[in-house]
Amino acid sequence: MAEAVESPGDPGTASPRPLMRDLKAVGKKFMHVLYPRKSNTLLRDWDLWGPLILCVTLALMLQRGSADSEKDGGPQFAEVFVIVWFGAVTITLNSKLLGGNISFFQSLCVLGYCILPLTVAMLICRLVLLAEPGPVNFMVRLFVVIVMFAWSIVASTAFLADSQPPNRKALAVYPVFLFYFVISWMILTFTPQ
Repeated sequence: MAEAVESPGDPGTASPRPLMRDLKAVGKKFMHVLYPRKSNTLLRDWDLWGPLILCVTLALMLQRGSADSEKDGGPQFAEVFVIVWFGAVTITLNSKLLGGNISFFQSLCVLGYCILPLTVAMLICRLVLLAEPGPVNFMVRLFVVIVMFAWSIVASTAFLADSQPPNRKALAVYPVFLFYFVISWMILTFTPQ
């Protein structure tokens, strides 16, 4: 008896290959952010998986207290999520209105992936906050957040700067600076309850 062999394209076949392909692509884009250099790879092969993962991770780490506590004063998951995505959409629209030659989703992809250093900063700050609070603790967190903030700015401008007209680059970079500054401020001012 001959066994039926299903081809990889059959709908009944659950293959892990597309998932691994996507995870490898996300990993490569993370490496582009960790080692920023002028490259069109992040722009050419855009996706929103990495930004979604980073945004959810950051929002979960910034969430304070229990889910039913409304008096803790910290940002809740939805607030962080909305700030990140609304900020990215606003910067993307600004880029398009300034005459940038980058697509809407390419810009969202770059801005989202460049949150990686700030997500790492949040992880480090959460670990530092396990120690006794004090001025040294704050200075360590301040240093980490400033370095990762600068890293996010450098990484995003390495990808986005060439997409803007030369006389409007400063107008395109300023909102990016503000966007990452707001996220950095949320990370720096985070204190667990």
